[in-house]
Amino acid sequence: MADATPQHSPLHDRHEALGAKFSEFGGWLMPLEYPTGVVKEHTSVREGVGIFDVSHLGKLVVRGPGAVEFLNSTLSNDLHRIGPGKAQYSLVVDDETGGIIDDVFTYYRDDEHVLVVPNASNNEEVRRRLVAAAPEGVDVVDHHRDYVVLAIQGTKSDEVVASVGLPVGHDYLTFAETPWEAGDADPDPDALVIVCRTGYTGERGYELIAPSAIAPALWDALMASGAEHGLVPAGLGARDTLRTEMGYPLHGQDISASITPNEARLGWAVGWKKPAFWGRDKLLAEREAGPRRKLVGLVSTGRAIPRPHMSVRLLRDVPLGEVTSGTFSPTLRKGIALALVATSVNDEAEVMVDVRGRPEVFQITKPPFVQPSVRES
Repeated sequence: MADATPQHSPLHDRHEALGAKFSEFGGWLMPLEYPTGVVKEHTSVREGVGIFDVSHLGKLVVRGPGAVEFLNSTLSNDLHRIGPGKAQYSLVVDDETGGIIDDVFTYYRDDEHVLVVPNASNNEEVRRRLVAAAPEGVDVVDHHRDYVVLAIQGTKSDEVVASVGLPVGHDYLTFAETPWEAGDADPDPDALVIVCRTGYTGERGYELIAPSAIAPALWDALMASGAEHGLVPAGLGARDTLRTEMGYPLHGQDISASITPNEARLGWAVGWKKPAFWGRDKLLAEREAGPRRKLVGLVSTGRAIPRPHMSVRLLRDVPLGEVTSGTFSPTLRKGIALALVATSVNDEAEVMVDVRGRPEVFQITKPPFVQPSVRES
């Protein structure tokens, strides 16, 4: 029987010392919130700066001659749209069903070296599929526990990242690699930190991918130097409210193996002109025929707070679909949701959500619900 004990981040003791409440997520025990609370953590990111430990995310290194060409024939997006030093959002699609096995970020280091970051719970399945398809000479190596991922997000993220000697100011979806070591010691050339202009909050920010061996020192340095900029540690609770305000999908809720990119309105992450990628034929046929369902945003017209799996209806007896993600928006002070509904529903319609037995009115709205700042120069 497999060991069901949740894995811990290399920074687990730091979170304990800060009084974090923990929750299991994707097989990892990660901070859900700190004593500051979800709403204050959320607001700190929107108005200042927050730091998230998201080391539960997977890390797969694909290496060898033709690594980029191999990945381009499997993942949905077109790696030829980018190049070395750039990152790209993409999907792992099932070849038979067209469902989304996972959504990933790819970090294009060079033609023979790409870092793929899947979701925690799907890391092994993505690895398995890539290993099974990899040609001779291309290796797929799992480094899940070898690196931490820290997300510094918010309007003051540049100041915090720069304060520990890391590069800032590069364009959205680009990254820099640099050696880093705390204190007065000479930098270790092998302790490279990837500093990428990415994030899951909709705010300007950076994600740092660093060797686990330097994680405690890097965390301590960021917390110490970030204090003057109001840096607040934030957990997965605030991460969820922030990403929902942006309409960013969460795998296992808004996208899954039973939901296609067409249904999730993620066609922009598909390289439709590529000759081959997993699920291509299925997705092209579905796009031609038109998907049966679509992912939409909902905003409460009253005080109702939606939750996943609540029924979405046109009338009390006419089901349209269901809520996939729902929460209270600290920014809007309203209930918001993502929902998968029939494509026949007008994109500006009012619908009813069954909130614990009460029909509550919601307005269909195209996300994001809050104006993003992620692409700020």
